Amino acid sequence: MGTRLVDIASVIRSKNAGPYELTFDIIFKSAEWFEKVKGLGVINKSFVSQLLCIPEDNVLAIIEFTPASAIKITIKRPIVSGDIGETDVYGAQQHAPLLNTEFEIL
Repeated sequence: MGTRLVDIASVIRSKNAGPYELTFDIIFKSAEWFEKVKGLGVINKSFVSQLLCIPEDNVLAIIEFTPASAIKITIKRPIVSGDIGETDVYGAQQHAPLLNTEFEIL
């Protein structure tokens, strides 16, 4: 059994980054956890693509921000905010798949 992201992050959230993009924030409980995850390189375009079932090209950025022990992920919205068929205008519930994520961290 791996280390659950919800156990090592104090914040896991998603939100709008404009009408065409969503952003996900992972803020770790400590610099040590952040450095371990960063060092493993497990939060990458392939991981995000598979987790969110989107093409890898739709993962626009993954930014590791050391001063905040945080990782920010920006993706292209599958449906434009407010468009017909869009179910989360604010993008505030798109982080749910991250809540079940586990990593093998030594």
